[in-house]
Amino acid sequence: MISHDLILTFAGGFGAALVLGYLAHRVGLSPIIGYLMAGIVVGPHTPGFVASQSIAEQCAEIGVMLLMFGVGLKFHIHELLAVWRIAVPGALVQSAASTVLAAVALHLFGWSWPSAFVVGMAVSVASTVVLVRVLTDHRDLHTRTGHVAVGWVVVEDLLTIALLVVLPLLAVAAGAGDGPAEGGMAGALALALAKMVACVVLVVVGGGRVIPWFLDRIAATRSSELFTLAVLAVAVGIAVGSALLFGVSMALGAFLAGLVVGRSDFAARAAGDALPMRDAFAVLFFVSVGMLFDPGHLVRDPLLVLAVLAVVVLGKPLAAIAVVRAAGQPWSMALPVGAVLGQIGEFTFILGTAARGLDLIDDRAWNTLVAVAIVSIAVNPALYRWSRIAGRPATALPEPLAAGGGGDGRCVVVGHGPVGRHVLRALQSRSVPVAVVEMNLGTVRDLQAAGIPAVYGDAARWETLAEAGLDGASALIISSDLAEPGEVIRLARARRPDLRVLVRCAHLRQVPALRALGAEVVVAGEGEVAIALTEAVLDAAGADAATVERTRAAIRAELTPAAG
Repeated sequence: MISHDLILTFAGGFGAALVLGYLAHRVGLSPIIGYLMAGIVVGPHTPGFVASQSIAEQCAEIGVMLLMFGVGLKFHIHELLAVWRIAVPGALVQSAASTVLAAVALHLFGWSWPSAFVVGMAVSVASTVVLVRVLTDHRDLHTRTGHVAVGWVVVEDLLTIALLVVLPLLAVAAGAGDGPAEGGMAGALALALAKMVACVVLVVVGGGRVIPWFLDRIAATRSSELFTLAVLAVAVGIAVGSALLFGVSMALGAFLAGLVVGRSDFAARAAGDALPMRDAFAVLFFVSVGMLFDPGHLVRDPLLVLAVLAVVVLGKPLAAIAVVRAAGQPWSMALPVGAVLGQIGEFTFILGTAARGLDLIDDRAWNTLVAVAIVSIAVNPALYRWSRIAGRPATALPEPLAAGGGGDGRCVVVGHGPVGRHVLRALQSRSVPVAVVEMNLGTVRDLQAAGIPAVYGDAARWETLAEAGLDGASALIISSDLAEPGEVIRLARARRPDLRVLVRCAHLRQVPALRALGAEVVVAGEGEVAIALTEAVLDAAGADAATVERTRAAIRAELTPAAG
């Protein structure tokens, strides 16, 4: 008989996550809470349908790999360097302080030092997903405070990746794993570091040559399916290969793969085409976390949960505030930065999952981590709002070339065909900053060689538009005859309601819908052809300039009602 466990796990997990994630969003909470609650609903500790734990955990492994691939893809060293004087020492000090504080508290509850320190490490890192969501909701993502907070959490992510390498050695020291036959801990650590360095060199240096070449060949086929498969194969293949060949975590291998792709011309398209798969498996990752949570733990160990929660929502923010203030920054930055870091999420579970597999933590510790994550994520938006009121609104970074309608004066032009080239020249003649989005890789490289910012990718994906700088732009100009220009407008206006949109389309019947979506100027090819042909006919018939102009105006007036 054929087993349907995989289908039932997908259907039950996705269905419950959709409903509860939507409800969480509707009440102003992060959808992550809904996904965790969905795991509890389909898990073995609640009545009703029970999904397959083993299948959910395998899907979660894929989710972890794709999450880490996405982190590597989005990691830009220049963004970290811009705030490194605060973010790097801040993350190191705050992580160390919260780890020690949690470890001491848990040791007082009778925990062993290794287990206490592992949980302390897990709660020291904030959720990047939650942090970005909170900053975006309060319009602080592109302020000085937002840049420091994002740089801070990037450093925490990198620390977590390093901890994933060290965990097996900690398990050996704690007697939870098989130790090396000879050489002791020092030899084991040296060997692990050597393997990690070899892995990094092979993937970053060797892969930095091979992977872009490989993706270039796939992109030349102009098949979106093949490109998506290629990106997924690179992410998962390098992750698994790194684990098998060098004994490092698959999470580290996936991060390195993302780092290589992110440094190539394919970063935006990889994020847009392949990473929706990441989002789906990431949901199953959180569902699998929730499946392991026993709600009865809140009744059995309330003081333990409260102690760890206090470290997360009080200890971590206070340590961060102290570091930011010591760096000479005002309260208006210190309080929001500290507050937004007062939660835990995906990296906590990644680290916790690895530690659980090495028998470094037990079910009691795992239940504590999940409970603290749910509560801290739920209260973080309110904590952040209070921090902004207690200080003052975050100070925005200075914006160059301020323009009416919001943004920094930059225009994002979609397409560099005959129309796009003329639009680009017109903007350059007025010294307007421009970025081009184009699906022809050769054109993108030619533009980049000429010093013009250009992004290779699909404009119907937000990641592509974001890479082109639409978050801070003043106008979006769609010069290509796209199959679905409305989807691009809808996507852009959803994130930037103040954005000016100018769009080209093929047919007059498309004009009303595009204007309804928020396009300020819509130019239809049919209308322009009608005007051009009429002018040519009149000119051939010997009509004077005044007659031609009156006819042109009459045609435009006639077409305007059809345009809406």
